[in-house]
Amino acid sequence: MLRRASVVVLLGLTVAPPVAGQSRRTRIDRLLDAPPFDRASWGVVLTDSAGRVLYARNADRLFVPASNTKLVVTATASALLPPDFRLETRIYAGGPVDSGTLHGDLIVYGGGDPTFSERCYGTDTLALGACDRAWSRLEALADSVYATGIRHVTGAIVGDGSAFDAQFLHPDWDTYDVNWWYGSPVGGLGINDNAIDITWAPGVAVDAPARISYTPDVGLIRLENRTRTTDSGSATTIDFFRQPGSLDLWAEGTVASSSRGRTEHFALPDPNLYFAAALRGTLARRGVSVAGPTRSTTDSMAYHVTRNAAPLVRFPSRNREDLIFPILNTSQNWFAEMLLKSLGRRYGTAGSWAEGLAVERRFLIDSVGVDSAASSLSDGSGLSASNLVSPSAFARLLRYMWAHPQREGFLRALPRSGRIGSLRTRFVGTALEGRVVAKTGSIRHVNSLSGYIERDRGGPLVFSIIANNHTVPGGQMLRQIDSIVVQMGR
Repeated sequence: MLRRASVVVLLGLTVAPPVAGQSRRTRIDRLLDAPPFDRASWGVVLTDSAGRVLYARNADRLFVPASNTKLVVTATASALLPPDFRLETRIYAGGPVDSGTLHGDLIVYGGGDPTFSERCYGTDTLALGACDRAWSRLEALADSVYATGIRHVTGAIVGDGSAFDAQFLHPDWDTYDVNWWYGSPVGGLGINDNAIDITWAPGVAVDAPARISYTPDVGLIRLENRTRTTDSGSATTIDFFRQPGSLDLWAEGTVASSSRGRTEHFALPDPNLYFAAALRGTLARRGVSVAGPTRSTTDSMAYHVTRNAAPLVRFPSRNREDLIFPILNTSQNWFAEMLLKSLGRRYGTAGSWAEGLAVERRFLIDSVGVDSAASSLSDGSGLSASNLVSPSAFARLLRYMWAHPQREGFLRALPRSGRIGSLRTRFVGTALEGRVVAKTGSIRHVNSLSGYIERDRGGPLVFSIIANNHTVPGGQMLRQIDSIVVQMGR
């Protein structure tokens, strides 16, 4: 008579007790082949740090990796950029300065710095310098302009984003996605993740409009409220929209009177104009007036002659490791795309997606040794469903970075199970709590996890798990992936 093995469910993870003679391969196969997960397309690989394959299923086939794509741009930046690398925002005078007056335009030339935002750049948020409050860096930039002695500008304030190309939005991103922070436009300048923070809550009574406010208000946006408050317990359907390419926004839908409300992060179409408008307001609070309009450009020739002169201000970004940290730890899309275009500008011929991807491809093939047919990348963040990478390519990249002399920032930024970051709630209560260091990934019908399982002795186990073409609810799929990792680590 056959005995059924009992199954222990721990925080939603399926953890089968060991059966005599049952191999790691058998345990993983059982999880991959269990309904409804057997309908998904799975790519899985597990190796030791020397590259010896311990488990593989479809490991050399191409899969859509979602945010595991970020491993490529951050590894490329970690390996290629010097330790002291910083992006730079420069301020130029478009005319002579006399007795505190700039007779001409004030030009803000962006070098792709994404760190003008409220964010922490380490898991120890109380460490000195780990976090920036909202506007602290923009205020420091305005202080630097004030320190030059300028008190009045007769011309315009211009956001010059010509260090990057004029293609702000990736052609593979969905139209709806580009309204939100995770699909923010990518230009030479950027602030607050190129988004405004919209807070909504029920109105003062049923049938009244919802209460809606947004920050920062830099004088560019028109928001029309078309919403309605409904009875307690009814459906909340509020959503936000924008005329394509414009600054005309509207809200529509309903908000239940019992709703607690929330804050959304809505993308703006012209990052260079947004930055210039925000700096204008900050300069005004510092006592510097601007008589002309707020403008933007991506024309590299518009202020070419002006940029040949010495800048009034050179304002550096945070360091290389801080540029990488939000991309891996909290899966920040916009940072990834800004970094990708920066790589294209530094090591290619232009600050564009095409040039950044070419830099990544050369790095993967020439430095890491990834087969040229093992990847086809479309963007830096993984928001595009056109990205294709094999699990074996990710495992090779991860082994390469584990041995790289400039690995520290890359490894520090990767989420760790049970700690601050995108693995904060995963593997808690299992033997792998605190021992899985990996990058998450999730878009429609796709979930992925690639990284390291730390061991007491020897180097780490290296794994990549990608599930494509599934209709399993997201939380259920994440728990199954975690169960597979637990079996890998046993």
